[in-house]
Amino acid sequence: MQNDLRRGALFAVSAAAAFSVTGACVKAASINAPTEVVVFFRSAISLLVLLPWILRQGVSSLRSERVGGHLWRAAFGVSAMYAFFYAIGHMHLAEAMLLTYSTPLFIPFIAWYWIGEKPPAVVYPAALTGLVGIAFIVKPGSEEINWFAGMVGVCSGILAACAMVSIRRISDTEPAPRIVFYFVAMATVISSIPMLWAWQTPDATTLLQLIGAGLTATVGQLCLTRAYAMAPAARVGPFTYAAVIFSALIAWMIWDERMDAWSVLGSLLVIATCVMVGWKRPEPRLEE
Repeated sequence: MQNDLRRGALFAVSAAAAFSVTGACVKAASINAPTEVVVFFRSAISLLVLLPWILRQGVSSLRSERVGGHLWRAAFGVSAMYAFFYAIGHMHLAEAMLLTYSTPLFIPFIAWYWIGEKPPAVVYPAALTGLVGIAFIVKPGSEEINWFAGMVGVCSGILAACAMVSIRRISDTEPAPRIVFYFVAMATVISSIPMLWAWQTPDATTLLQLIGAGLTATVGQLCLTRAYAMAPAARVGPFTYAAVIFSALIAWMIWDERMDAWSVLGSLLVIATCVMVGWKRPEPRLEE
């Protein structure tokens, strides 16, 4: 296993930049396209991009006895996308990105309940601090922000955490490429169902934005996968929060969106606690 933190960090920051552009494309497309259409294009374009590569691997590489597990992962992942894209369309881009990136706060508790992995003691105070940070961002009851969209954004983080735990449940037998393929394939099928009543033909500009979202999301996922292959996840993970900074810059330049002092404080609390929760102490190596 490779251990090159410099290259891993470079790929992680590249992934963060790509996901930030994805968020901007989604926000722009959401002005003229409903969330259902945005989710469908995001999934379908990723499938089209990955299909040639998957076919070169051969159909045998897709055989799986864990189809149910893949379906759970797809269901949680698609639900998280619906919530995330809704939040992007109704609140500031950087704040919506940060709420989705709060996933590490919820993973330990979901993993404990679902697969019996008891979290370390540090998780409890960290999660409480992170929730305070989320409250600073969402500001329940405030007229300055669409707090309902903020709560939907929080739900996107919880659903994404469920998706991550579901991946862990099947990763003992399922390789990463197979998991990725089943996700985009099932996500395309699932998200095509609402097209029966929610379809709106996008204009040329919106279509380009939707294609851009699908392409950059795929690039981001590939870069992130490469980053975690280059260095330990706990060392690489913090670099992915550059997406919040990139998103804030993009939103400021395009829509003149500015985060207030409470949102900045909340963002710092959430990022700090997510890094704390995700950090793993090095385990002693056994002598061979």
